Amino acid sequence: MAELLQFVFSGLTVGATYALVALGFAIIYNASGVINFAQGEFVMAGGMSASFLVAAGVPLPLAVAVAVAAGVAIGLLLEKFAIEPARRAPVVTLIIITIGASIAIRGVAQLLFGKQFHTVPPFTGEQPIAVAGATILPQSLWVMGASVAVVVGLSAFFGRTKLGKAMLAAANNRNAAQLVGINVRFILLLSFGLSALLGAVAGVLISPITLTSFDVGIMVGLKGFAAAMLGGLGSGVGAIAGGLLLGLAEALGAGYLSSAYKDVIAFVIILAVLVFMPGGLFGKASAERV
Repeated sequence: MAELLQFVFSGLTVGATYALVALGFAIIYNASGVINFAQGEFVMAGGMSASFLVAAGVPLPLAVAVAVAAGVAIGLLLEKFAIEPARRAPVVTLIIITIGASIAIRGVAQLLFGKQFHTVPPFTGEQPIAVAGATILPQSLWVMGASVAVVVGLSAFFGRTKLGKAMLAAANNRNAAQLVGINVRFILLLSFGLSALLGAVAGVLISPITLTSFDVGIMVGLKGFAAAMLGGLGSGVGAIAGGLLLGLAEALGAGYLSSAYKDVIAFVIILAVLVFMPGGLFGKASAERV
């Protein structure tokens, strides 16, 4: 029982991270119909920036805030200088642009930070907490708690603010939103900024546990995409569920089968969803696939 609980703790920790990344995919997909394959680079940017700032002597809270802001800035620049100029291009072209942007961001990060692994200090120490025979790191509690706080905050933003409702309206029907005076171009810019914020937060939270490097965004982005597909691309609830389920599947698979299969599980899920359940758990079966 203790062993199973240990795997569950591990799965929920990484699953919460995947959920944040999947939410980023969902937000941009709803706003533009584009699958942003640079989403993982926002995670990398958050973690690497925080690590660099802490190493330079910046206090951890300030380093975290600046790192998240840097991730948001990258998202805004991506939309402004890569997506907006090509906004009338086919969706496939826009997706290819995000792949190119991902490669470019990764190259710049390699030049700035090098190829070695970096870390961010734990927020509240490294002493494991014993729970029913298993242990959980304090940083894991930060990951799960902050993820819950982000989800609650997003729910309030979309449900109670005019700007959030405008984003929902634009995602539901862009033409109708324009007719009632909603600035759809600004909504798209905001979507990239919000998506980047989620990715940067995930990167800062998970780096004290898993370390970070210039190329960490590749696998995190793909797993976030797998989580979004599993939950239903474009569904916020699905992104959360998909991320947690993928994290648990990885942890249990690594624990009871072999850690060699850990990264394979995400790709198996993508293929299974595309073949047997194209709409995901909470999406529509008629969702368009690109």
